[in-house]
Amino acid sequence: MYKHILVPVAYEQGQSVGPALEIAQALVADGARITLMHVIDEIPPYAISYMPKDYRSELKEAIRADLATQAKGIAGAEVAVDEGDASRTILDWAERNAVDCIVISSHRPGIQDYFLGSTAARVVRHAQCAVHVVR
Repeated sequence: MYKHILVPVAYEQGQSVGPALEIAQALVADGARITLMHVIDEIPPYAISYMPKDYRSELKEAIRADLATQAKGIAGAEVAVDEGDASRTILDWAERNAVDCIVISSHRPGIQDYFLGSTAARVVRHAQCAVHVVR
């Protein structure tokens, strides 16, 4: 059983965190933590001037609130929101926060990634902890 499980959450059409959360809850040790995390893509420099002034802070708070709602009722659940490249940010966060298992959903596989989406494929290849992929 794991002491700290990270569940990355993608806000994309047709994606549900439910299956990943069910697996995380089955794998977690008593008294352990499950962290739901979303990584916000960086806004291209040419688009920044078109965004409202408080866009980032409002978006982060809205995502935190939604993740907290999804985590409701799960013992030891926490939420995290970060910005950057999804796979690199997930890997760095997991290493900094002593995550011993990542439960990640895979979707939109490309030719080079075969059966995994690109973010899941990079996490699987480079993680320093166990990774459980949900299809």
